[in-house]
Amino acid sequence: MGAFNDLIQSDQPVLVDFYADWCQPCHAMTPVIKEVAKAVEGKARVVKVNIDKNQAAAMQFNVSAVPTFIIFRKGRIVWRHAGMTDKNSLLRQLQSV
Repeated sequence: MGAFNDLIQSDQPVLVDFYADWCQPCHAMTPVIKEVAKAVEGKARVVKVNIDKNQAAAMQFNVSAVPTFIIFRKGRIVWRHAGMTDKNSLLRQLQSV
């Protein structure tokens, strides 16, 4: 958990994709998340967190549905979305924080 907290303290925006292996919408979002990560390389970080393996992180940020996307900047939540979304929306949010 310490490494995760260190990661989200970054000056760069950090998009965290909270997902689960059993979640079909999460699987559908995987290629979108990969494209976003490639598009923001060097400007932001993209991290996937499996809620079943990292329950402490899911509980800390009140993740009750998957997928949930949270953008952190300097340890603070600057944007949050539960459910599927599209690449352009994610990119827009990352560029605006």
